Amino acid sequence: MGQLEEARKGNITPEMEIVASQEDCDAEYIRANIAEGTIVIPFNTNRSATGVCGVGKGLKTKVNANIGTSADHIDVEEEIKKLKAAENAGADAVMDLSTGGNLREVRKRIVKESRVTLGSVPIYEAVVTANSNKRSISEITTDDLINAVKTHCEDGIDFLTIHCGITLDLLKLIKERPRICGVVSRGGSFLVEWMSKHKQENPYYEKFDEILSIMKENDVALSLGDGMRPGALSDAFDGIQVHELNVLAELADRARAQNVQVFIEGPGHVPINQIQAQIQLQKELCKGAPFYVLGPLVTDVAPGYDHITSAIGGALAASYGADFLCYVTPTEHLSLPKVEHVKEGVIAARIAAHAADLAKGIKSAWKWDNDMSRLRRKRDWAGQLATCIDPERAKSLRESCMPQNEEVCSMCADLCVFKTADDA
Repeated sequence: MGQLEEARKGNITPEMEIVASQEDCDAEYIRANIAEGTIVIPFNTNRSATGVCGVGKGLKTKVNANIGTSADHIDVEEEIKKLKAAENAGADAVMDLSTGGNLREVRKRIVKESRVTLGSVPIYEAVVTANSNKRSISEITTDDLINAVKTHCEDGIDFLTIHCGITLDLLKLIKERPRICGVVSRGGSFLVEWMSKHKQENPYYEKFDEILSIMKENDVALSLGDGMRPGALSDAFDGIQVHELNVLAELADRARAQNVQVFIEGPGHVPINQIQAQIQLQKELCKGAPFYVLGPLVTDVAPGYDHITSAIGGALAASYGADFLCYVTPTEHLSLPKVEHVKEGVIAARIAAHAADLAKGIKSAWKWDNDMSRLRRKRDWAGQLATCIDPERAKSLRESCMPQNEEVCSMCADLCVFKTADDA
């Protein structure tokens, strides 16, 4: 049995015990909320070694990092370096979004090397395989799409993002209500093209029960992808996005009824004044299912700094109840990220997550901040550097301009307020 089925039978699994220990809470709390569908533990039973994390109600906000090859840059070793950079920077999960090279070999290598929760998007493989065989997206078959899901489950992926909420009704809305940026979800755009060509329903929606059966076999969690997420601030919270969210709410109910753990993927570009309402609507419609947000980015004009625009939106979203933040790197909208960009993106998202956890009243978050504040007050530099979110960067910056008196920093030197108070 999977986590959800075990929880509904009143059983506490080893993974629930691990999460309870990580979160400093009672294992019964984890079990009860998994049974309710408000906490998810993505954990593929095919993986022999993996990090376990819980996502959802009352838990620390989690951070995901995206890695993966592209057709323009196929270097598996570099992706493994990115994986390790993400893990070392404190990411709770990593998604393999590869679209270049032998995708299954890339994925198997990432699964083998990873020590954190792993996610993927099966439709990418169906499309890349078709392209390699000189077939267009419209020539992909329903079996191709379903088989991609099976393969990713068999290979040990813990959660799959599948764009099940794009329906023929939604296609009508897309034509009636043009957006500035249209469909910006890559998986969503593939399905829109396929459906428009065939005039048929989305296979992932039509075959949803079959997909659930496949995922249940290895207890793979379902991330219901928001194929209609806004890619521009002006597109946010429109009828297209809300229509899809209602479909995702219906599908989440069906997934839970089949004992498949589920969380909801959320919007990408959202103005600050809409974030709270968007989170509240998702939580209400989806009955408290964990919410996985892609940023959100709070302005469209900052390429090169979108890890910052994303962190601003992520902190607000998580403080209002989002549970899982997908990082954004400085290269978003510009290029494939390098190893250093992965670290920057993870740290920015972790800062956002931690800031939100303080607002949520997470005890461990407050303890961390209070520990750091006490070390700062004592001018315990070794303690501060060991306790902060990025010790390597903090140490480098301090050493770049050392003060004459090592008890202080070179900003205030002997005018340090703490030194003044101590000398009084």
